[in-house]
Amino acid sequence: MDDKKHEESYPSICSVLEILGAKWSFLVIAALSKGTMRFQQLHREVAVVRTQSLTNVLRHLEQSGIVHREVIPTVPVSVHYSLTEKGRDFQDALKEMERWAERWGNKEGGQ
Repeated sequence: MDDKKHEESYPSICSVLEILGAKWSFLVIAALSKGTMRFQQLHREVAVVRTQSLTNVLRHLEQSGIVHREVIPTVPVSVHYSLTEKGRDFQDALKEMERWAERWGNKEGGQ
């Protein structure tokens, strides 16, 4: 099946993957599910993600309505990141994915 036909067969899944398919999206959403964080706090939580990659994924998730970015006018300026309602709503799906990974993630051949 070519990509075009595949996308037409699963339009909802494809639209979700466009939003959440960025390499580190799930990790960032999981970290922010713990609460609002400043950039450096978030970076410590997702230490495997390089700074530029984290910046890119935060921008993508903000544009997609998953993450809220709030600039606090302090000296120096503070930026806080949190999940929007849309982002918080994804947490149940994330928990289900975690359960699936715990059950099947280390098993070869689906056994």
